[in-house]
Amino acid sequence: MLPRDRVHAALRWQRPDVPPVEYHSSPAGMYEHGAALRDLMCRCGQDFGDPATFALVSPDPAAVDADGRYCLRQRDPWGALWECRIFGVAGHPIQRPLDDWAGWADFHAPPDPVAAGPRFQAAKATAEAHQRRYFLKAGWISIFEVMHAVRRFEDVLMDIVTDDPEINRLADAIVDFKLKEVRYFLELGVDAVQFADDFGTQSALILSRAAWQRFFRPRFQRLIEPVLAAGVKAFYHTCGMAWDLLDDLSELGFHAIWPQMSLYDPAALARRCRELHLAVAVQPDRSHLMTFGTPAEVRQSVLDLARTFRIGEGGSWFYVEIDNGFPFPNVRALIETIDELRRG
Repeated sequence: MLPRDRVHAALRWQRPDVPPVEYHSSPAGMYEHGAALRDLMCRCGQDFGDPATFALVSPDPAAVDADGRYCLRQRDPWGALWECRIFGVAGHPIQRPLDDWAGWADFHAPPDPVAAGPRFQAAKATAEAHQRRYFLKAGWISIFEVMHAVRRFEDVLMDIVTDDPEINRLADAIVDFKLKEVRYFLELGVDAVQFADDFGTQSALILSRAAWQRFFRPRFQRLIEPVLAAGVKAFYHTCGMAWDLLDDLSELGFHAIWPQMSLYDPAALARRCRELHLAVAVQPDRSHLMTFGTPAEVRQSVLDLARTFRIGEGGSWFYVEIDNGFPFPNVRALIETIDELRRG
């Protein structure tokens, strides 16, 4: 079974020949562990792409001061200025174009993605070559993340609660642009479009489910409709405790979720997602275990998750993202244990 077919089987809730695995080329992890990490990933293999293509990245010397402190400031396509203090980690917006609604005069969406011309044809050829072996997931289709990058977080929440006309105008402008991105990826011919917004704290939703259903659900409905109409898979990532949104995500038509695993009871999450027919990207705890645990504890977590999510039976796959601060013995235990399960 080719890697791409293996992932599709898991998403159809059919038994793949081996448990699928997805590696993320996190810049922070690739910088910290370099060739040793890439070589390990290449030796064990994955189903979403060739790890040999992962870049060995390093900070721009211009962003490092004389004392070795990293600080990068850069403006995103929506006009927000971000400050990053750890290489490979997103950072925070420090200047936002819509903290005052008077900023509408100078606010604009990024340039439209263009699904035509030589550049697009080259991208499509690359996608087709990728899919001859691997599963192709693309995109980061967010609404809320863009909203609180261009306007103060607390103001965004208050505006949603009061149903302010300007926050609706902003959300609709974001959705209009994101629809163009979705259509671009569909023209590219991807296997799955990745949606993502963090809607949870460590214990509950940031806003009530009723507010989410009123404000966000119809907008995500607009965004997912062309994906489903094209027969393409739709994935949803959300950090934080988002248990109360699982029914909504399933009803909207999402095929899979990528949750912050450490916040859930694994058995309850596995059971509920099977009931809702939501496949799950499964990963051991990155906030504590991978940083402070032992290789033996990492190995046991992988085995426990594989059993709980019945990862060889369809409906789930392993997701591996290496953050800064993960000791390499823990990284090796994670990837090698998954590889042992794949080898049977």
